[in-house]
Amino acid sequence: MSSFVTLTVQKRVSTGKGSNRRLRAAGIIPAVLYTAGGENVPVQVAEAPLLKIFTTLGRTSVFNVEVEDGSSKSAHPVLLWDIDFYPTKNRFMHVDFFGVDLEKELKVRVPLEFVGTANGTKIGGVLENFFEHLDVLCKPLSLPSKIVVDVTELELGQSLRVEDLKLPEGVSAAVAGNPTVVSVTSPEAEEAEEGAEAQA
Repeated sequence: MSSFVTLTVQKRVSTGKGSNRRLRAAGIIPAVLYTAGGENVPVQVAEAPLLKIFTTLGRTSVFNVEVEDGSSKSAHPVLLWDIDFYPTKNRFMHVDFFGVDLEKELKVRVPLEFVGTANGTKIGGVLENFFEHLDVLCKPLSLPSKIVVDVTELELGQSLRVEDLKLPEGVSAAVAGNPTVVSVTSPEAEEAEEGAEAQA
């Protein structure tokens, strides 16, 4: 675990709304560490290093959380799991760190990145995306930061399904069936669908 980026946090002594407000006013974010062993540990973390971790690693890269509890320290490989932001500003209110077992698979939602210009759109087709993220199963260190979906070869009337996606080695889709991810439809079909929805 020494090769991972490390984020230092402190165990929280007090909890509750009043205590959390005082922490945030001082630039400290209340958080919870859910360890791989099933413990829930209330912690607090300085906002600046937390923001750096979020900006550089996102939610799909493993890093170490080092918990300071008085004179003792413990390190845990984690993912940034759940993040609450202020409704009116891009600042953290609360975060959850999810402890992982590096040898066990877990289910994680990974963003899709659509690249290229579909051939079918060059003759009037409409590109329609049905997914922005994909749930995958894999071990923590195999987690991709994103899944790239190249739509260049899609002709009018064609689509890509989940089984068509190029997933990294050790990564499998965790969705039921084989749903359509993206397709190129004719404008007439798009208008007909919209009309049917309006009448429903």
